[in-house]
Amino acid sequence: MVQVCLNGARGAADGAYVPLTPEAMADAAAEAVAAGATDVHVHPKTPCGQDTMSPRLVAATLDAIRARVAVPVGVTTGAWAQPDPAARLAQVRDWTVLPDHASVNWHEPGAEELAAALFARGVGVEAGIWSGTDGAARFARSPLAPKVLRVLAEVTDSVPDTAESTAHALLTGLGSAFGRPVLLHGEDGGAWPVFRLAARLGLATRMGLEDTLTLPDGERAVSNARLVAEALTRYG
Repeated sequence: MVQVCLNGARGAADGAYVPLTPEAMADAAAEAVAAGATDVHVHPKTPCGQDTMSPRLVAATLDAIRARVAVPVGVTTGAWAQPDPAARLAQVRDWTVLPDHASVNWHEPGAEELAAALFARGVGVEAGIWSGTDGAARFARSPLAPKVLRVLAEVTDSVPDTAESTAHALLTGLGSAFGRPVLLHGEDGGAWPVFRLAARLGLATRMGLEDTLTLPDGERAVSNARLVAEALTRYG
């Protein structure tokens, strides 16, 4: 599986190619799926381009994307979108349109309660386990671990020469991951080395403007679709 990560926490300062409105996200998703992506991860945005978990904006984003693609669509629940764990939980409970899945970063405060609320609403959970955090240890102790849709193993080491070794260490720390599928990915300078590793290991992975703004040769990527197509052509 190759998931496209459309925008992440990036904003207008990262370039006009980063989709920030529901319509732009829908266009980007449709192009990326046509290029071979089989799943979508998106960060709904406020009108000023900030990540949000607002029920109204989550609904608008999901409706726009689902009108264009027939693959699963997931959203972020990252603490930066709503720093207060109680408010984050309330927003999830108030969602009127539900994503197919949502990422929950296990090192963030309130992760267990948030995952439980998502399960209760029938939403799949991607367990975000970041390198350089205690997420893997917390996940190993969690009674919810066997229930997650998959583990989203995120290599935060953005140095090209060391990202792959950091990825190996993260996978070792995850162990069997309770038998759940693992989606391995990197970010910025580590995005392509980790994508190559995931391909070699036969793991699910992802590619898109959230993870990197450049192609393997350093050229600026003009779209999510170009990144997905490049990834599948080179390493798929």
